[in-house]
Amino acid sequence: MSDMPKCPQCSSEYTYEDGTMYVCPECAHEWGKETAAESGDGSCVVRDAYGNVLSDGDTVTVIKDLKIKGSSSVIKVGTKARNIRLVEGDHDIDCKIDGIGAMQLKSEFVKKA
Repeated sequence: MSDMPKCPQCSSEYTYEDGTMYVCPECAHEWGKETAAESGDGSCVVRDAYGNVLSDGDTVTVIKDLKIKGSSSVIKVGTKARNIRLVEGDHDIDCKIDGIGAMQLKSEFVKKA
């Protein structure tokens, strides 16, 4: 099992091969072998909710109302975040939002503007 890659979603080491795909039995995430080969070279590709590739300095728009943890504020749909910075981790976008301040967002809740 040591030659199988860890799950990119939950980092489980119990992945298995199913034809041309790898499957994680813990979170049911599936990904192709070519995707696993690309992720091994160290370059992290961040995509928005619609599959567009994001890069540093892009402007993104929020596609869902997001509650701010520890506050009663909400980031409304359509709010723009300018000059994003991509980081590694659970929340892969660092940005500043007007009226709110510095935030970390997940790329699955934004679209490229």
